[in-house]
Amino acid sequence: MKLRKLLVCMLAASTLMAGAVEAKTYKIGAAVYGLKGQFMQAWVKSIKEHPAVKDGTVQITVFDGNYDANTQNNQIETMITQHYDAIIFVPIDTKASVGAVRHAMAEDIPVVASNTKVASDKVVYVGNDDVEGGRLQAAALAKQIGGKGNVVIIQGPIGQSAQIDREKGELEVLAKNPGIKIIEKKTANWDRAQALSLTEDWLNAHPKQIAGIVSQNDDMALGALQALKSHGVSPKDVPITSIDGMPDAIKAAQAGEITTFLQDAQAQSQGALDVTLAKLIGDSYKPRSVIWQRYGNQVKWADGKAASYILPWVPVTPQNADALYKQVTGG
Repeated sequence: MKLRKLLVCMLAASTLMAGAVEAKTYKIGAAVYGLKGQFMQAWVKSIKEHPAVKDGTVQITVFDGNYDANTQNNQIETMITQHYDAIIFVPIDTKASVGAVRHAMAEDIPVVASNTKVASDKVVYVGNDDVEGGRLQAAALAKQIGGKGNVVIIQGPIGQSAQIDREKGELEVLAKNPGIKIIEKKTANWDRAQALSLTEDWLNAHPKQIAGIVSQNDDMALGALQALKSHGVSPKDVPITSIDGMPDAIKAAQAGEITTFLQDAQAQSQGALDVTLAKLIGDSYKPRSVIWQRYGNQVKWADGKAASYILPWVPVTPQNADALYKQVTGG
């Protein structure tokens, strides 16, 4: 009888232990470069809506890097000290945080980059090909201005992979159009107000001389659009091309005021979380975000083991604007 009771107790204990393993909550940090812009706000909103976060499998903590590489490095060190299970990283600078990332990985804390890249081939990247994005927006602008005229480029934060790669694609295409001349190029740090001020300065410095504007993200494009309007300049006369596909920009594109290309914030953040969970749980993990069905023909899951997951750019057109607006707003 005593042996039977002992066996029952052991069985009950093992069942409880198995349940505890299955019910493990993973503490994951999402270190993003900054939260002022629409895109990163959408990225954060989407990761919090991942099924694994909603059902408690993942406890996600978002760290606002405030557009500063040193701040992000300190946040990564904090996550190491506090024994986070994994880090999803959206770096402000592609090189500045390599050391902190190396330290995390040395402590067996997986790091997955999303939206922007870390300068390390050991960090999986989930996001878009920004060189191709730059090509797309530059080609659109060149077509709209007939391959000739003066253009200006509003850059993202200098040193961030998105700024570097988008500009590489932009310059590659513009160089093939000898009738196009770049007369100004300066950062507005993904910020709408800074882009408004910058564009106003350029319009004053080059009255009636700017044929088109390349903006490396939507918030800055919308600032440039506001500057054009305040100067009585029609965006049909000075076209603006951009990247992100955020709600305000989709509406502006629908009105014919800018040209933009969607990068899917939900796919970037939720895809990165699925890849992170595959690293933590192993081969048994199956991706839970809807984005793998959305891009199933273009982005293969590969059991969460691919070196990178490159998402497609989606041109925003009058035909798909309403559907994309609903997708990015959840409405």
